[in-house]
Amino acid sequence: MFFILYIIFYLLSVQILLSLVFCREKEKLKERLEKFTLSNPDVTNIKILVAGQIGAGKSSFINSVLSAFQGEIVNEALADASESAASHSFTKTLRTYGIRSAKKVLPFEICDIKGLEPGRISECQPDDIINTIYGHVKEGYKFGKKSLTSDDEHYNQNPSLSDQAFCLVYVIDASTIHLTAEDKIITEKLRLIRQEISDKGIPQVVVMSKVDKACPLVKNDLKMVYKSKKIKEKMELCSSTVGVPMSNIFPVKNYHDEINTNDNVDVLILKALDQIVSSADGRLRCGASNICVFRTKTNNNSCNDKTNSIIMERRRREPADTQIKL
Repeated sequence: MFFILYIIFYLLSVQILLSLVFCREKEKLKERLEKFTLSNPDVTNIKILVAGQIGAGKSSFINSVLSAFQGEIVNEALADASESAASHSFTKTLRTYGIRSAKKVLPFEICDIKGLEPGRISECQPDDIINTIYGHVKEGYKFGKKSLTSDDEHYNQNPSLSDQAFCLVYVIDASTIHLTAEDKIITEKLRLIRQEISDKGIPQVVVMSKVDKACPLVKNDLKMVYKSKKIKEKMELCSSTVGVPMSNIFPVKNYHDEINTNDNVDVLILKALDQIVSSADGRLRCGASNICVFRTKTNNNSCNDKTNSIIMERRRREPADTQIKL
């Protein structure tokens, strides 16, 4: 009996110690981000663009970042928890969210855009994402079937450095990563975007959401996320399909139905943001006046022909049984 009580006491002590370690790590990350200074004094706020497939948790990630700094659950970026969220994007317009803590307003902003819809996506959507990165899309632009044109009221002809985004974040659902035909369409679009902006040196980071749904071990204890074999396999698959290196993939759990913030959740969110901000500022430090290139199509009605032909050709060469399930 004494031995059992000793084991219980020991396990509780370990849990308390780990909680204290995570709490200190959270405060250290928050302090570093609060003290962060941009490398270019001409830029007031550095922009970060968040993209991803519908239902992956794009808007929820933004809310989780805001919540981690404010110490309470924030729902500024409206997210859809209904069943329709799996087929339609709830976010329709470009909106920018400033980040503030209890101490100050931080010098970075997160831009939310329409989620990628595999059943409807055309090359217009990648064009709008690329143009948003280059600063040509003004706040409030409503994403539609046609890409932005230079005569649109939301077109920014001469974007400043503060208008441009210096890091693209892909939000990918860890619980549903697999190589079905639908996913191949999405990953091909992401590769097209990646190819375009990589030529300009713009960093890309993957935020892998819903890790608690992808692994029972992590669901039971979020601190085990970097020790989970299943999560590592998901990260490897994500890296090979999207093309982002493992060092730029960050597993997180977004706030969903919680009423209070949690140190374990905050640490993963802040770790991801710390790397995102550092990557964005690294690109800003190199200078970015040369990335301002406006992409448009001469015929918006056929803007998806080139992309679809690429995808169909690649799928034609692949065996029908190459789908991978985890």
